[in-house]
Parts: sequence; C-alpha cells; structure tokens
Amino acid sequence: MTGPRASTEGEGTGSPHPAQLSPGLYVVGTPIGNLEDITRRAVRVLAAVDRVVCEDRRITGRLLAHLGLRKPLVSYHEHNAPRVRPALLQRLAAGERLALVCDAGMPLVADPGYRLVREALDRGIPVHAVPGPSAVTAALSVAGLPTDRFLFAGFLPARTGERRKRLRELAPVPATLLMFEAPHRLSDALRDMVEILGPRQAAVARELTKLFEEVRRASLSELAAHYARNPAVRGEVVVVVAPPQPAPAPDADRVRARLVQALSGASLREAVREVAAETGWPRREVYRLALALKRK
Repeated sequence: MTGPRASTEGEGTGSPHPAQLSPGLYVVGTPIGNLEDITRRAVRVLAAVDRVVCEDRRITGRLLAHLGLRKPLVSYHEHNAPRVRPALLQRLAAGERLALVCDAGMPLVADPGYRLVREALDRGIPVHAVPGPSAVTAALSVAGLPTDRFLFAGFLPARTGERRKRLRELAPVPATLLMFEAPHRLSDALRDMVEILGPRQAAVARELTKLFEEVRRASLSELAAHYARNPAVRGEVVVVVAPPQPAPAPDADRVRARLVQALSGASLREAVREVAAETGWPRREVYRLALALKRK
C-alpha cells in the first residue's frame, strides 16, 4: 500500500545536510533485534537531528555507533520523564530537531513517549513519524491468526488477580489479541488465559528477528502445558491469541422455549425484544414466532 508523500523534511536519496531537516520532534522506529531492519530514512533523520531522546543511552549509543553516527543523547524513561520533559519541550520550542527513539521498535508502543508527543502537539510543535519495526506487527504477521482486526493490550499485570481481571475484560473482544509478557511470568499467564479465554488458537513469539527467534503456534492449552514443562524462557515475548469463536445461533426449538418463558412474565413486545437480544435471532422472526405462540 502506498500513500501521499510530503517533503517537509527534505526527502531524497543522498546524505542529509542538517539544514534539510525542519525543526520538530521525530518519532523514529529502531530495530527490535536485527540491526539491518533500520530504514534508510531513519538513518538520515538520526544523522540530521540535534540530539536523540532515548530510554537507555547505552543501547542507543551502540546503535548509533553501528551506523557511524555521534549524537548527544538525552535519557528519557518512565522514572525521569516528568523531570526531563519540560527541558525537551523548551528545546523544541526554540527550534531544535529531536529524534525520539526507544530501546527497540516504534516509540510510544508500551513506552512513555506519549506525554512528550501530546504536549509537543499542544504547543504547536511539529511531530513527524519515521516508521520502523514493531514487535506487535511482526508477531501478528507470523502468528497465522486473523489479521483483519486486532487489539494490542500491552503488558498484562504482574499480579495474578489483576491479570485475570484484565483477561476477563479482553475475553469478549472480537479481535485477535496481542500482549507483551515477561518471560518469567509466561507460564502463569498462559495458564490464566486457558481458564479465562477458553480453547483458542494462539502463538508465542519470542526474540523476534534475533539469533534465537522462536514462534510456537498451538492451542492455548498446548502452549500452557509446554511452557509449564519448560519455564526457563528468555528474551522478549509477544503472545498472540485468536478471537473468540461466535456462539452458534440457537435453533427454533430453543428460541420457542425461551419465548414461552419470557411471555409468561412480560408483554409480547418486551418478550420479543428480550429474546431477540439474547439469541441473536432477527426481531422479525422472533415476533412471528411469538404471534404463533400467542394464537396457540
């Protein structure tokens, strides 16, 4: 799929001159493992910005060194964000060009960049997307599960009770679910998914694009059993779960029995509305059946 192209940052194929990049905040995707996955545009933007805002300066420093770049690095993470953000906004307001990156993948996906982007936009500061790799879409693309509608649910809560509550909230969502999980909690999380989400197909994608990449596809119960036997999991994990299967529509005999029950304590109109909502039958069909029961 292609889309409209703009020239606000001096699109081209050659090495950028700093003057080609307009002031603003650049949200830059970085590799999730394999360093070859960085885009040419991302390299060009990183070369032209005034400084790079990152989670861990050691990780981003290694990436820049691999690219042959040297840039001032500003550490920005969930623990120091309230303190660091005002200074970053001042730099942006003064016309600097900042690149926002995270340790791996697209910033703002389960990381603290949202508030910086939101406050920059509120102040009229331009924000540009420089798309790149994402563990979410990478896992979805190889899971072998429906991709027409999906929900990224972030990290599940660490505590069992809170995790199970979140899974109950996600259970009726008619979409493929994607969740990040810490490797040492994977077995417990899968066990809870089996109980709450039911017999669904799923995939566990681990260390995507890295040397020990693994994608295991099976039912939730099979995956839970495997990781219960093999709990020593390492690396970053994405769990992908198929949508719930629609309940089979009740047959006419069941709808008729439910109508008899509803008509004993409600008006015809109320009974029809109630039974149609419960069974998913078209209201017109339920009404026709209710009239036939009334005549009898």
